[in-house]
Order: sequence, then C-alpha cells, then structure tokens
Amino acid sequence: MKKYALVVGVAVATLSLGVPPAAAQFGGGITGALNTASKVKKVADLKVTDAEERQIGQQVSDKMVETFGVYQDAHVTKYVTLVGAVMALQSPRPGLDWQFVVLDTDGVNAFAAPGGFIHITKGLLGLMKNEAELAGVLAHEIIHVTEKHTVNAIQKGDTIALTSDSVGAAGGMTQSLIADFAQRAYSNILNGKFSRDDENEADDKGAQLANKVGYAPSGLSSALTKLIDRNKDAKEPNGLFATHPAMKERLTKIDATIRSKKLGATATVEARYTKNITFDAKPASALATVAEGSRGLAGGEEKKPDAKAAEAEKKEEPKKSSGGMFSKLRPGGGSQAQQSQTVASAGARGVNPDRDAVGGPNKKRVPVKIGPSDIAEFQKGIA
Repeated sequence: MKKYALVVGVAVATLSLGVPPAAAQFGGGITGALNTASKVKKVADLKVTDAEERQIGQQVSDKMVETFGVYQDAHVTKYVTLVGAVMALQSPRPGLDWQFVVLDTDGVNAFAAPGGFIHITKGLLGLMKNEAELAGVLAHEIIHVTEKHTVNAIQKGDTIALTSDSVGAAGGMTQSLIADFAQRAYSNILNGKFSRDDENEADDKGAQLANKVGYAPSGLSSALTKLIDRNKDAKEPNGLFATHPAMKERLTKIDATIRSKKLGATATVEARYTKNITFDAKPASALATVAEGSRGLAGGEEKKPDAKAAEAEKKEEPKKSSGGMFSKLRPGGGSQAQQSQTVASAGARGVNPDRDAVGGPNKKRVPVKIGPSDIAEFQKGIA
C-alpha cells in the first residue's frame, strides 16, 4: 500500500482553499468574462477542477453540519475515520483530503459530498452491527465521490443557467457558480437523487473496494437488509422502501458482482465494531422530525422553483432510483421558521423520518488526526 501522510477527519484546519481575487477570476475584465461565457454555452461544457469540486463539497458539508449537527464523540469519529481512511487509500482517488463526519441525528442515512466529504449518521451506526457493514456503506459513498456522480449529474441535468457572472475569463467557475452548484448538490444529496446507474456503480465498485481491503464484500447488502427490516411496517416510503422492486434488484446485482468478480474476503470484525459503537438505532416510528418538507432546500429557504430545473427533473424522473441509498422524497419548500417549529413523532405524519429526523444542536466539527502508522495498525485487525 502506498503511504500517504494523510490528515483525515473533520478538522476545518486541514483545508485551506484560497479564493482568488476578482481580477484573477476575470483576467481580461468584464469583456473577457463575457467572451468566455459565450463560449461556454451551458453548464455541461464546464471543466470542473479538483479545487472547484472541493469548494462545492465543502459548502455542501457545511450545510449538512448545519442541518444535522455533529456527534460530539472523538472516539467514535476516529473509529469511523480509520475505517474510511483504510478504504479511501485504496480508492481511485487516494490523494483527496478525505474527511469523515458523524452527524448527530437518529435518522438512518449517509451522504457523500464532492471532493472527499463523507457523512454518516449516528442512527445508521446504531443500525449496523459489524465493521464490514460500515465498510460497505463507506465504500459505496467513497465511490460516489471518486466517480464524481454528484457534479456530473448536475452538469448532465443542465439545471443551472450560466450568466456572464458564472464563468471567469480563464473558463473557471466563479464563487457565485460554485455556490449554485453547492445548493443544487445539497438538495440532490439530501434527497438521495442519484440515478440507478450511479447507484449500481457505487454498489459494484464499493463491494470490490471493501473486498480489496479485506472486508466481506457482502457488508453493504447486510446493511441494506437491516434497513429493509427496519422499514417492514412503514406505511409511507422511507429510505430504501423494503417492498420496492428496485431494492431486490439492487441486492441481486451486488450478489452477482461478488460471484462474477470472485470476491472472497471474509472479515466482518464484529467485536471491534461493537466495542466502538455501543448504541442502537431508534425505530423509524420513534424519530422526532422537523416540519414536513422544510429540508427540501439548503437552510430551509423558501424559494420559488426554477422552471428550467423543474422541467429537467421531470424529464429525468424515469431514470432516477427509488430514493438513492437512504432517502426517497423529492425536494420541498419551507421557511426557516417552519424548521424551528415543535417536532412531532414521524409515525404520525406522512414524512420521510430518516431524512427529516431532528439533528443535534452542536455544529462544531470534531477534529481527528491520523497518520500512516495509525492506519497500518488498524489494518491488522481486519481479519
């Protein structure tokens, strides 16, 4: 394994992305910016750099933290980071500044933001019961990042209109356009809007990645099966609704990958998992949730839907999966005031309880610093 002096985790100080001055962004001035914008007819023509992808992901991660809060347990955060780091180093993009955030919510979910930000909820950690399941989920999310699924989907959807303020003279993205991408990405990720092709690719390559490290490649299937059982009595779709045909198809495809690729790793590492994760998930019916629909947009902003975006989403609907990995419902509106209303039991309302579950109040990221020796020592336990 190639050694990297990584600093992975959730420490804000690990990343320092400078914003270029306006003159550098626009080079030849307004005329140059307009000329460049005229050459880039639509967002699909943009070449999103790694630095721009990182800025988009940072903004999405900030929104996730603002929405759900951060679980203030350094021990749990370090454990999740070590599992994630072992696989990130074997992924197609090991050099990213990978950061793993444990969100403080009982909702069962996981979110991958562009540029290397992986978020997993306390609820999902409580639902899983061994390290192979955690590795399977994290590997799936890592592949969403390495294959740039979120950014590519936004570009293919062409739901963001370019203006003279969107593209600099050198063809790079302005801060305004980066913010537009982050807004769209946050909504798509929160609502699990990955295409079936993207989900299948994340399942397929994720199983292979977990196996490469030594984990049983069936870990993701095991975690998803637990989610099926969790939702068996649900009256409304929640996460990957247990009776939806797409779920059975997905599990079948994962099993086919394991057989066709002859993935034979066997480690589940249950003892270490239960030693580090000592809590259980709450039933979906017991979750307290925010006001219905108030999380459809970043920050709960009330905003009129963009006609072009709505039309594009309508056209894409047949291609969408039935809710991404752990979420289903489409974006909705809602003001900040609505988000602040008294929460109620999810079982009494037609909401998506895992997506709309209440988050914790502490937004401070828990810093974790690990190096090659920590990772090497951790890998010895994967057996």
